[in-house]
Amino acid sequence: MKKHSLVISVCSLLFVAGLMFFLPACSKKKEQQMKKPAAPVTVATAIKKSVRVQIRAIGNVEAYSAVMVKARVSGELFNAYFTEGQDVNKGQHLFLIDPQPYEAALSAAKANLARDKALAKKAEEDLARYTELLREQLVSKDKYEQVFANAEAMKAVLKADEAAVENAKLQLSYCYIHAPISGRTGSLLVNKGNIVKANDDKPMVVINQIQPIYVSFSVPEKYLPEIKKYISAGKLNVEAYLDKKHEKPENGVLTFVDNTVDISTGTIKLKATFANKGKHLWPGQFVNAVMTLTTRHDSTVIPSHAIQTGQTGQYVFVVKGDVAEIRPVTASIAYEDMTVIEKGLEPGEVVVTDGQMRLMPGAKVEISKQKSEK
Repeated sequence: MKKHSLVISVCSLLFVAGLMFFLPACSKKKEQQMKKPAAPVTVATAIKKSVRVQIRAIGNVEAYSAVMVKARVSGELFNAYFTEGQDVNKGQHLFLIDPQPYEAALSAAKANLARDKALAKKAEEDLARYTELLREQLVSKDKYEQVFANAEAMKAVLKADEAAVENAKLQLSYCYIHAPISGRTGSLLVNKGNIVKANDDKPMVVINQIQPIYVSFSVPEKYLPEIKKYISAGKLNVEAYLDKKHEKPENGVLTFVDNTVDISTGTIKLKATFANKGKHLWPGQFVNAVMTLTTRHDSTVIPSHAIQTGQTGQYVFVVKGDVAEIRPVTASIAYEDMTVIEKGLEPGEVVVTDGQMRLMPGAKVEISKQKSEK
């Protein structure tokens, strides 16, 4: 019994000795944490602001209309009355195809018409004479019917001759090729002296209309209900940025929503029309398209990089005095470098925008810089 009591006493002494050893160590560690220096951070203040709800996409500039100018008659190309890359107006003379064969064909058609007019006149006079003779029973009815048929046939011949003259005039007019639209010419694909063929597969020149001009872009189908909602209420503005340094965008209006969603990409194609007065937009060019759906007023916004994501969702560090506390938030739309906060923050509260990696709840902070928001 005494031996067993002795063992318990020895164990008790060892436990007390160990406890006495660890207590100073824990106290020292806690004291070190209390003396840990404040973490330097950059902060910003949550503010109320009007924010535009926007959709961004990569867009491609397309000509408002493109016309491949082709010859409608065959012949030698006599001349081209423009230079490559020139702006032309609708109706401007572009090409001349050798008109001589078509002028000769027109003269022949007019001569045939003149001849047949004389024959038709003679047939009408014969019909009038035979009508009188038939009334007096001086000619047979068969002879009268023959003269009558001849006069009617000459009327048909005259109509055919007149049509031939009009066709010859039309063919001759095709020798003089004019611009069907106003726009910018491309490369001259047929040079003076070459023989051109009617309706050849190869065009003589391509004209692109660039005033106005289209910008086409595709957006995920999830935005389709919102687009339909806002476009039914009015026009949707679209801005086209040529590059990141281009501060002043081109302004246009959404004018086309495709009638089907591309099932391979899950996107829908849109087109915006731009006046393009300065001719900054060019067919084939890639631009950054920004479509504004609506504007949300009096929204609480903070810099986007203040928002962190953890296992439980999004959060921010809010500075109270010189201490940082963690605050769950519900983030909404982002505009430029700002994000709208639906829940979790009030205007005027200060959030950490840089230095979050050195923080934990209750950590002391030292504000090294405060970002001013406009």
